[in-house]
Amino acid sequence: MTPEIRAILQIAGIGFLVAFLHSLLKESGKENYAYWTTVVGLVVVFMMVIGYVGNLYREIETVFLRQ
Repeated sequence: MTPEIRAILQIAGIGFLVAFLHSLLKESGKENYAYWTTVVGLVVVFMMVIGYVGNLYREIETVFLRQ
């Protein structure tokens, strides 16, 4: 499996897990915990995406600066 597909599947897995936990916590009456679970999941995914964007920027920089 390529790293790109693995990253997409990891992000999707985190999304499904967060959605499940959010629904579970909200149904049990813990809306505050459900909210924070969603926020933490969003932050984790953003950190992953920022890493991938940083790698993309370095790759673009090396391609265009090798003139």
